[in-house]
Order: sequence, then C-alpha cells, then structure tokens
Amino acid sequence: MSNQDRGPLLGRLADIYRGYLTAVVLHGQAAADTLGQNPTDVYALNALELAGPLTTGALAERIGLSQSATTRLVDRLERAGWVRRGPDAADRRRVVVEAVPLTHEQDEAAFGAARSRMAEVFEGFGPDELRVLLRYFEQATPALREATAETRSETRREAKAEAKTEARSEGRGEARGPQ
Repeated sequence: MSNQDRGPLLGRLADIYRGYLTAVVLHGQAAADTLGQNPTDVYALNALELAGPLTTGALAERIGLSQSATTRLVDRLERAGWVRRGPDAADRRRVVVEAVPLTHEQDEAAFGAARSRMAEVFEGFGPDELRVLLRYFEQATPALREATAETRSETRREAKAEAKTEARSEGRGEARGPQ
C-alpha cells in the first residue's frame, strides 16, 4: 500500500476508532448503571478480575486514582459486597483486594447484550482477521496505557507549575502590603 493510499485510510481509521472508544465508554456507563455503581467502580472491578488480587496501591496505579481515593473506592466496594480484603498469599503482612464474582444474572444484565453484539461482529471475521484483531489489541492496550501515563504525567507537571506560579504571585502581592 502506498503512502498516498495509507493516509486517507489512517484518517478514516482514526475517526472510526474515536467513535468506537465513545461506544466503549458509554457502554461502561450503562453497565455501571445496571449494577448500581459508577464507571470507576466497574473499571476497578475489571482490573481486579483481570489481574487477580491486588494491593490498593497496585490497583490505584492500574485505574489511575490516588492511593487515598482508591482506598475510599475499595471501602465503598467492600461495604457493598463487590470486593473483599484478605492477606496476600505471598506476604501475609500485606493486604490485597479481590473482586467478588458477579452472579450470572448481574453479568448478563450488565454485559450480555455487548457480548452478544460483539459475537455477531466477530462471526464476520475469518481466523486470519481474528488474529490481526488479537495482535492489534495486544499491542494497542499497552500503548494506550503508556499514553495515559504520559498524559497524566504532563497534567501533573502543568498543575505543579501553575501552583508554583500562583504561590509566587500571591507571595509578591503580600510582600507589597496595603496600597
């Protein structure tokens, strides 16, 4: 494929990808609503289901919250029966959090429609195409996680710089005194 053909194709792919991400986010909200949770709760539970038991610090890193916010999230999920805390099998001094599995009914209500629709989509793909999709998701997932970390890092840097600027400017204002 020539670069001339590739450019418009990549542009169209970018637009379709943005629409896909929006659909994923909206489905996450719908699933959370169905379960009586908020999307961050569902993302945390998903992270725990994929990784297995995690410390609150490791969970915080995976879902992008501060450790204190993650502790509050875990407290809320534990009170509601969505997670349980227990000793780490490798180091009993540490406490880990694990997801309590959804009931079949909860899983179907929240994710059944999406699972069915995606199965219909995948039916239209042959084995070679499915391998391409698999390769894409295997590579896109860590790339998107790295991009997320870079974005958060830049946002934190900007916030710190802004706070320093405000502190300096407030300090100068106080130094001048009343006018």
